[in-house]
Amino acid sequence: MLIASGVVGFAPVTPALAQTRTLPDFTDLVDQVGPSVVNIRTLEKVAARSQQGTPGEEEMLEFFKRFGLPIPNIPRQAPRQNRPQPDEEQPRGVGSGFILTSDGVIMTNAHVVEGADEVLVTLTDKREFKARIIGSDKRTDVAVVKIDASGLPAVKVGDVSRLRVGEWVMAIGSPFGLENTVTAGIVSAKQRDTGDYLPFIQTDVAINPGNSGGPLINMRGEVVGINSQIYSRSGGFMGISFSIPMDEAVRVSDQLRNAGRVTRGRIGVQIDQVSKEVAESIGLGKPVGALVRAVEAGSPAEKAGVEAGDIITKFDGKAIEKSSDLPRLVGSTKPGTKSVVTVFRRGNSKDLSVVIAEIEPDTAVASKAPGRAETKPKASTAAQVYGLAVSELTDAQKKEASVKGGVRVEAAVEAAGRAGLREGDVITQLANTEVASVKEFDAVVAKLDKSKPVNVLFRRGEWTQYAVIRPGK
Repeated sequence: MLIASGVVGFAPVTPALAQTRTLPDFTDLVDQVGPSVVNIRTLEKVAARSQQGTPGEEEMLEFFKRFGLPIPNIPRQAPRQNRPQPDEEQPRGVGSGFILTSDGVIMTNAHVVEGADEVLVTLTDKREFKARIIGSDKRTDVAVVKIDASGLPAVKVGDVSRLRVGEWVMAIGSPFGLENTVTAGIVSAKQRDTGDYLPFIQTDVAINPGNSGGPLINMRGEVVGINSQIYSRSGGFMGISFSIPMDEAVRVSDQLRNAGRVTRGRIGVQIDQVSKEVAESIGLGKPVGALVRAVEAGSPAEKAGVEAGDIITKFDGKAIEKSSDLPRLVGSTKPGTKSVVTVFRRGNSKDLSVVIAEIEPDTAVASKAPGRAETKPKASTAAQVYGLAVSELTDAQKKEASVKGGVRVEAAVEAAGRAGLREGDVITQLANTEVASVKEFDAVVAKLDKSKPVNVLFRRGEWTQYAVIRPGK
């Protein structure tokens, strides 16, 4: 009831149907996009398999590994007369894919075609083709295959930046080998971190084994993602699915089609998240950026002047909100590019010029030979209020810790112990001030307000990190 100017009246009644949105109809989308979705089967020769299990066992083990399930007791090998003969091709797996170009370029997941000796693609009109693998990238789980055909119905690629949380989306694939299965749901989240190089799209679209590599489609009939993973404790769908954003997938596929492999940039740093406590203690304010825990010797970062303990807040002017943003931005930068890294160091921001290098395969780190035992220098007790006793570093200890100066922690009790420090740590900064010796360390301690917390930058093994020591209880 409305009351205005002394007049009593009644508000007009709005029909309930006018306030209710109808559920979407996906039939037109299925007709539009369905012919572009393909079924992918892979074959593998028996001789290429491990002697520890049959093809069926290997496929089952891969299923349980990929979806994080406990591996059950699998019966041992079948009787010899029933086993496949050497060089005989046996089914390896089933997945999905979609036609990217009308001349037969198809996109799918790397794990769908990994290890396959033969890839078979079946279209919705039941035509089957042998496909050749153009390239695959394990880091993003994207693969491109090619069939000899023309005039095929290619998908339309959508703008992922326009995708909104809560928006309806649809998937088409071959769960458990059931071809052309359609499921639908909504976008649950964007930029979901599950890996170094991919901010996944999370949905509640029903995805099961066999859907991998199939398209995630918006209501405009555009492909916005590649269905890749699910979260499950049972092996089946539990309401959480992850898709590779199409903009990332296209960037990878372009490189695979042009060069057969993906090149990524690197600067040679090990990073970690910045905690709220550390951000406040060093004057950064908000917990943003990537904390540099270690700088690789001879790397682009070292040459540019990046130091352990720096907080990288920007890369080429783009803000680093969380540490996982940095590898994505650097990785998508072409090697040889001259970029600008903004670091926060001892209360000030500084721009450093760095030349991006190409990422290399992981290599094992050689273990360091134990050095000769040396007499420990006398420890300083000037920092007893913090529960710290420190000593000078020997030349051998500096070399081992890869530092130019600092002090060695001989004892860390009470406040220092609660902060996580321990014997053997090397402190390089105290209260945003570099300390190269015990004398410098004591001088900084003498100026501190002993009732307030103090931040410490220290190195442990190959890693550099912050700690905040809080005096008292």
